[in-house]
Amino acid sequence: MRLYAAEGHRHTAEIEQETGLTVGLSCHAVEAVRGVLATCHAFLAQPLSEKELWRLYRQAYASEPFVRIVKEAGGVYRMPEPKILSGTNLCDVGFALDEHAGRVVAVAALDNLMKGAAGSAVQSMNLMSGYPETLGLDFVGLHPI
Repeated sequence: MRLYAAEGHRHTAEIEQETGLTVGLSCHAVEAVRGVLATCHAFLAQPLSEKELWRLYRQAYASEPFVRIVKEAGGVYRMPEPKILSGTNLCDVGFALDEHAGRVVAVAALDNLMKGAAGSAVQSMNLMSGYPETLGLDFVGLHPI
């Protein structure tokens, strides 16, 4: 495992554009066949409760067929994990609220061979061609849970 972008990651500008927040994105590489796990830190201008964050996440991703919010209180898979997504077009997102520092730690995981490239191309083609967005992409992953 290695930290390859402690700061200045090339996708930081996109995240800031879409969220309207100043964020700190740190990305790590793990010697794995596939998968990406991104951790992003956003410092809040005003306090938010975890309930309010849940509402914001549900609002933001309600119409996204390939995004799941993963944040469990217990169990093995409490936050997004790349191996769970292997072979899928899904992106799992989650968060932790750090009330002490006034920040949200946002986490996202995906299979970079599917959602990161091939699956995104098919999804975009479906949208541009008027096909259902999920056509050819709603298959189960390779990792048994």
